[in-house]
Amino acid sequence: MARRTTYDPWSQAEKAFKAATTKPVEQPVAAAPPPALPGAKETVSLCIDRDVLDHFQADGPGWQERINAALRKAAGK
Repeated sequence: MARRTTYDPWSQAEKAFKAATTKPVEQPVAAAPPPALPGAKETVSLCIDRDVLDHFQADGPGWQERINAALRKAAGK
């Protein structure tokens, strides 16, 4: 005996609508780390105690480089 299938236009229309309007799920793309450039600096915001900042600024211009050198030394670089 042949099996009779029923055609449901409402379900077919719903299926077609969902297929046409649903965005495909995008897979997250792993961000590649930026290439390391020799001597490249990066701007950051850092909270430093006032007395420490005063110490480095006391010698005048170049205090940011002196802080960088102190941090580099503390990091063992």
